[in-house]
Amino acid sequence: MSDKAFQDHWGHNDCWGCGANNPEGLHIKSFWSEENSVSEWIPLEHHKAGPDGFLNGGIIATLIDCHSVATAIADCYRQEGRGLDTEPLLWCVTATMKIDYLRPVSTSQAVILKAGIVKRDGRKIRVKCELYSGGKVCVRGDVLAIKVPPEKWYG
Repeated sequence: MSDKAFQDHWGHNDCWGCGANNPEGLHIKSFWSEENSVSEWIPLEHHKAGPDGFLNGGIIATLIDCHSVATAIADCYRQEGRGLDTEPLLWCVTATMKIDYLRPVSTSQAVILKAGIVKRDGRKIRVKCELYSGGKVCVRGDVLAIKVPPEKWYG
């Protein structure tokens, strides 16, 4: 296992949510923890929703999306027994995403994302993700990622 975040292996990733080399992005960092993945992210006050002190729902969806798809990509490499920065490039994109907002998320503390692969079916990888704040599950996500040929996105 690497001490380096999944996203730090993918220099071609300019994603606003998880791209390591996007200077304006959220810079989500995901790591394996046993069979699941984890990420800790610290919101800033300007990530707020309308009311002060609460995280914007779109940013929450981005966190779930990016952490889940990064988990799917890392799982593709793991299934092939390869390092995350080896060729040929493996990549996934979001096909569908369902988000259940259970309670407000504070901007005054870190959020923890925990995700796991629940099903693999050919190019399809289903990932369940939970977002925690203050030790409580605040958001649940169900993401269907699709493995795509790299030339479709980076060719």
